[in-house]
Amino acid sequence: MTTFIKDPDAVLDYSVDWSKWLAGDQIQTSAWSVSDTALQATDESNTLTRTTVWLSGGVAGQPYTVTNRITTSSGRTDDRSFIIQVQDR
Repeated sequence: MTTFIKDPDAVLDYSVDWSKWLAGDQIQTSAWSVSDTALQATDESNTLTRTTVWLSGGVAGQPYTVTNRITTSSGRTDDRSFIIQVQDR
């Protein structure tokens, strides 16, 4: 699983490129979840092949799992997760 480092005061965007997995299908819905409420998903968006979430907060020294679940126009559903390691920078 990929890990990203984020400062607790930073507000940053993170994206998942689903285009290879989709193989011509399209994203119909996208939902993001975070393992703890200390790290907040403040905004999210998607195109037909890419999803994006904006994250803020978090407690220094803590890791958080962020998961994106999509459903495609063909009815397929899948998840992708990554770790946000919050550190004072």
